Amino acid sequence: MNKKILVTGGTGYIGSHTVVELQQQGYEVVIVDDLSNSDIEVLDRIETITGIRPTFEQFNLIDAEKTDALFAKHNDLSAVIHFAASKAVGESVEKPLLYYQNNISSLINLLNAMRKHNVQNMVFSSSCTVYGQPDVLPVTEEAPTKPAESPYGNTKQICEEILRDTASAYPEIKAIALRYFNPVGAHDSALIGELPKGVPMNLVPFITQTAIGLREQLSVFGSDYDTPDGTCIRDYIHVVDLAKAHIIAAERMLEAKGKADFEFFNLGTGTGSTVLQVIKAFESVNGIKLNYKIVDRRPGDIEKIWADTDIANKELGWKTERDLDNMMETAWKWEKNLRENLIKN
Repeated sequence: MNKKILVTGGTGYIGSHTVVELQQQGYEVVIVDDLSNSDIEVLDRIETITGIRPTFEQFNLIDAEKTDALFAKHNDLSAVIHFAASKAVGESVEKPLLYYQNNISSLINLLNAMRKHNVQNMVFSSSCTVYGQPDVLPVTEEAPTKPAESPYGNTKQICEEILRDTASAYPEIKAIALRYFNPVGAHDSALIGELPKGVPMNLVPFITQTAIGLREQLSVFGSDYDTPDGTCIRDYIHVVDLAKAHIIAAERMLEAKGKADFEFFNLGTGTGSTVLQVIKAFESVNGIKLNYKIVDRRPGDIEKIWADTDIANKELGWKTERDLDNMMETAWKWEKNLRENLIKN
């Protein structure tokens, strides 16, 4: 089996962790990233962890000619793991055309190049946002997708439809969409982790940035939801567990174990945690008291969602190994190392 894989968005949060896991399992990795939401120093940190520097190409995949040239240059790829996308929900509402262009055009360019250069397998970074607020919990893969709450969420739905139609029309193309719940945590080395540019959109970076003093206070949006403590429930999954699932998904196609040309799986722990439970876990495992305040609900927030992971566990032979405490411990270790050693003044 040829073991060379293209990882788009490979210097980003989930992408970089997946590159590390791929290299540690003997895969050769080519990264393409335009560095719009990541830093070139991530390559150095990947090399420090694995002892191998991945091949790196810098450009935006909406450039069809450069995308085609990439596949011509690396003509022995066995699969593509596609992370590269614009991903801020709020920004997508303000700049919908940017999101549709970036997220949809990049996928189409990749699929055209894959067909032309005989690369047959794609793992696609999708999201549980395709389910909206589910009618039944936990969420199974049989749950209906609902109208997206944002252009970002809509791009995930549209991209899945493109993959489904492409795999149906061209039997040589196989695709697996992985519908993530809420990735958090960081690599045990504290050399790679989540580094949002500007104001974080997600809870855990807000927690760690508040704990280290970058932010004065953490806002908890709403305390009157129909949940045990009134705060929203999410299914948090450690980014290393998530990264490993991408390799298993790629191998499922490479080994012809799939049951359809297009498949999709929920990736979560199967356990929901409230915002306050996450805060208390962080405080407990790290011995830090957080300054947080309950404020009004935030428009568009889903009340509660967590995954039914039975199908992913059974079909992929994958399950999460890390608990909420480990997520909070590694996230804090990363934040401290980042501010003390990694960010160049």
